[in-house]
Amino acid sequence: MSASFFSVRAVRHPGSFAGEEHGPPAASGWLASGFLGSAGKLRFRALSVSAPAPSSSARRRGSSSVVVAVSSDVVKEKKLKPSSSSSSDLLITKEEGLELYEDMVLGRSFEDMCAQMYYRGKMFGFVHLYNGQEAVSTGFIKLLKQEDCVVSTYRDHVHALSKGVPARAVMSELFGKTTGCCRGQGGSMHMFSKEHNLLGGFAFIGEGIPIATGAAFASKYRREVLKEADCDHVTVAFFGDGTCNNGQFYECLNMAALWKLPIVFVVENNLWAIGMSHLRATSDPQIWKKGPAFGMPGVHVDGMDVLKVREVAKEAIGRARRGEGPTLVECETYRFRGHSLADPDELRDPAEKACYAARDPIVALKKYILEKNLAREDELKAIDKKIDEIIEDSVEFADASPPPHRSQLLENVFADPKGFGIGPDGRYRCEDPKFTAGTAQV
Repeated sequence: MSASFFSVRAVRHPGSFAGEEHGPPAASGWLASGFLGSAGKLRFRALSVSAPAPSSSARRRGSSSVVVAVSSDVVKEKKLKPSSSSSSDLLITKEEGLELYEDMVLGRSFEDMCAQMYYRGKMFGFVHLYNGQEAVSTGFIKLLKQEDCVVSTYRDHVHALSKGVPARAVMSELFGKTTGCCRGQGGSMHMFSKEHNLLGGFAFIGEGIPIATGAAFASKYRREVLKEADCDHVTVAFFGDGTCNNGQFYECLNMAALWKLPIVFVVENNLWAIGMSHLRATSDPQIWKKGPAFGMPGVHVDGMDVLKVREVAKEAIGRARRGEGPTLVECETYRFRGHSLADPDELRDPAEKACYAARDPIVALKKYILEKNLAREDELKAIDKKIDEIIEDSVEFADASPPPHRSQLLENVFADPKGFGIGPDGRYRCEDPKFTAGTAQV
């Protein structure tokens, strides 16, 4: 663990870690908390048990219990001349930079097209878009292997794309067509792909966390009990700030820490649970602190910077893969649209939205790539054009695809193939004209 970014140690006086700079941006004067709007580098310095008593600024009133804290020195600022960038100074290679850029642009462009299709009546129900949060999905999922699992939320389109589910399959699912990744039966909030180990989007908050914990347990069981030495699979569970006050979250943190499961809990803290401000709903807005409470590392990272997210993700995933247990990562991010496409988004302060819009993660990555001479402007424009073609193709494919046959209604409902859904002759009962006979009288 000498090369590890995370060092866990027992400390007294939990509270603010020295050196963690959480000053809000100048444009965000409405934010009284030093937690929101953080753009400072992560550098949590835990105090050892034998260390002198901390200053009053690092002490929580009335608290002296022992907790586990995390020391993180994940992202260091590079002071380089604009014209000279050696490979050793770079956080990413050219190939990695272009991969990150392409994935983020794909997610943003796909969601923008979803908005158009929704308002044209091509999609139904609630559709929750991911605009603004792309650095989180890309930063974590592009580090995973094919065998690793991802568990998402109702805001799951971009997680599916990052995990490798084709844009055609995701768009067709949104259109409710048989060519969708769930044959048109899942819709916007229930993306699933066995092939890509995407274990689903979940409409209710907190639903996916126990599923993710079970997937991580399966990986550990296969490795330690079934002796599958090559099974080092990791599970990443995504969920929002509103979920972190639910019981399932705490139960699963406890179980994961108790059994040292290979899982990373990723909080996409976009500061709003529908129309409820995170500060109004949570007694302590620093969600990452809940990790040390259960004996696992807890880290807060700027979720608007894909490079910072990626560095934290690299170590958290590495810890899980090495058998060192779970990590709780809080990514402070922001959604650029309303909670869903049915939300007029009138509750959030316009100044707050403008502040975070100025920190667009795609713009920031593009700027880094160009300043570090990782790629030329024309190379990035070629990627933009490629993504536009992929999105247009996905819409045309989804629109031309057939809707599901009504016989699909009873598939995957009953386990017994000769039960209510399928008759003795092997045909679906719902296809029999007499299937509903007499129901009016009943």
